[in-house]
Amino acid sequence: MKKLLGITLLATILLSSCVSQKQHTALQGTLDKTKQDLVDVTANLTKCILEKEKANSNFTILQDQVSHLKKSNNALLENLGNMASLSRKEAENLEMSLENIKEKDLRIRSMQDAITRRDSVTLALVTSLKGVLDDINDPDIEINVEKGVVYVSLSDKLVFNTASFVVSDRAKEILGKVAKIVNAKPDINIMVEGHTDNVSIKNNVVDDNWDLSVKRATSVVRILQNDFQVAPERMTAAGRSSYVPVADNATDGGKSKNRRTRIIILPKLDEFYSLLEQGMKNAK
Repeated sequence: MKKLLGITLLATILLSSCVSQKQHTALQGTLDKTKQDLVDVTANLTKCILEKEKANSNFTILQDQVSHLKKSNNALLENLGNMASLSRKEAENLEMSLENIKEKDLRIRSMQDAITRRDSVTLALVTSLKGVLDDINDPDIEINVEKGVVYVSLSDKLVFNTASFVVSDRAKEILGKVAKIVNAKPDINIMVEGHTDNVSIKNNVVDDNWDLSVKRATSVVRILQNDFQVAPERMTAAGRSSYVPVADNATDGGKSKNRRTRIIILPKLDEFYSLLEQGMKNAK
């Protein structure tokens, strides 16, 4: 701009002193054009300054937006990472839960298989006992199953005389049939229980109802061992006195039912548990 002003001043001096009218006119035209150019340049400069300021303002806004977007992007990436970690953890937990369910299912199946095998043995045992005892057709003999356990109940009058613990010949015949089944099935044990009614008893050989019930149980066990070769380690003798009645002792009929000898045929628990353990091993 200073250069243009100098040219203008110089042109003015020259026009006023030593130029012709024609030259003056030409110089005046040049001066006018120069002034117009100056105005145009000034306007363009002003426009450029304004555009620069606007661009700077837009740049600042864009920088703020970029910074905000970066923060948002970082937050999203962090959330995505957390979600991915959570999803992996949830997937691992789900996988572990499924494995636990599968393992428990296999264990349950193994236990069910063992119980089924035990029940099969029980069913075969009941069938065998009924096969050898039903032909006797004696109402004083009962065979039943409770919770997978077989019970053979013999009435007092069938096995013993009143207040006696000497086994009758008729009872020995029945015990021989039971012993035959027991000896053929080494995977079972037996418990012999003696039961009385609630009428107290005491004589020269029996102290009380406890004593009588135990002596009756041991008498049956001795017959099974000595006469029919049932292994003693497979047997248990137990006296229950009058404390596990099956009928009301208020009547003679009820007392008669309560005076009984019960042979409980049990699966060997160690073998049953072995079946369970084997099933658990197969489940792994």
